[in-house]
Amino acid sequence: MTGMAEPLAVGRVIGDVLDAFNPSVKFQVIYSTNKQVYNGHEFMPSAILAKPRVEIGGDDMRACYTLIMTDPDAPSPSNPHLREHLHWIVTDIPGTTNASFGRELISYEAPKPFMGIHRYVFVLFKQKGRQTVHTPSSRDHFNTRNFAEENGLGLPVAAVYFNAQRETAARRR
Repeated sequence: MTGMAEPLAVGRVIGDVLDAFNPSVKFQVIYSTNKQVYNGHEFMPSAILAKPRVEIGGDDMRACYTLIMTDPDAPSPSNPHLREHLHWIVTDIPGTTNASFGRELISYEAPKPFMGIHRYVFVLFKQKGRQTVHTPSSRDHFNTRNFAEENGLGLPVAAVYFNAQRETAARRR
């Protein structure tokens, strides 16, 4: 595992959500407050209401990418292995551009953690071709590994996560 992926292992993103991988594409997630997402940093829910700008590197504009945003800490007592909640999917994003050039399969849903600290994970996969990724049946009971396998995405090429918890009146001051 490279040094870039190490914070993902420490934050249990690798293990809980993803298998180990070597990041190979530059990937930035920036919210409207001009705050870039860094692994393990905390954001207040009020700062992440609108979908972020997601910039993708790569060296080939003909390559297509899929972006997934998920909450692996969403409770699902019925099946702990399918407990992720899906917040956003954009496919067919050309390399060297940003997510606004892609096709939004699942619209952005702002994080609203009820209890405890939640991790919100952005994962980037390189697609085998255009329009090869299909819309999942539900936001709830999502599993990133299963989705990647069902759509032939392989291992991620980049990922980043942040933490958020319920915003109380005292924390807003």
